[in-house]
Amino acid sequence: MKLSLRIGISASISTAIVLLMTRSLVIAAAFGALAAGIAFVTVKTKTGMSEAALVAAWPEVIDHLMSGIQSGLSLSESLAGLATRGPEVLRPSFVRFKSTLFSSGDLTEAIEELRAGFAHHGSDQIFEALLIAKSLGGSELLQILRTLGDFLRQDLALRREIDVKHGWIKNSAHISAAAPWILLLLLSTQPSTAVAYSTPTGAVILIAGLFMTGIAYIWMNRLGRLPQTPRVFTQGAESKLAIRSHLK
Repeated sequence: MKLSLRIGISASISTAIVLLMTRSLVIAAAFGALAAGIAFVTVKTKTGMSEAALVAAWPEVIDHLMSGIQSGLSLSESLAGLATRGPEVLRPSFVRFKSTLFSSGDLTEAIEELRAGFAHHGSDQIFEALLIAKSLGGSELLQILRTLGDFLRQDLALRREIDVKHGWIKNSAHISAAAPWILLLLLSTQPSTAVAYSTPTGAVILIAGLFMTGIAYIWMNRLGRLPQTPRVFTQGAESKLAIRSHLK
């Protein structure tokens, strides 16, 4: 379901329910706007969870590569095998990699397309190690992959620990932000409260409340955001892909 459609449905349902409860269009519209914001945040949160699942899968990719190479497979065969044996969340990307590899026969081009598709510092390190191993012979490939896998696991464990601690703070902030609106909904079942907020002054108060809630949420998320590790292997890969696309 598209984001705009989901937001529209959430806002419409919330507005209708609150209107039935309070008989106040102004209050219902305020809760509809609040529901639209919640729907937007929920979709973004799910997107962030999907990205986290991709990041968490890279150590398993390294394990599969090491297992394939130790069993006598070539680097190309080990990478192509991830289309069926790799983590499920990454398999579609490696299916495309396998198709590119078989159609062009150029392992470097296929790896660089993978790197451009994932656009993450963890995958950049893996693919750069593979390209170096390919160009230099790869005698130390297993040791490089083992060291890189240990580093990625330690980084993931640290970030998960920080995420858990930040989660308590974020949940407390969510409850604090929702409490006034829950109280308003309960009070709005009284006709006098509904009439008070249906005035121009009441509408201004509701708009100010929505604005302050949004600002507080954005500020809270900015404070709790973890710094992203910069990508350091992007410039060369993007240049090569641009040249290939131009030649084609």
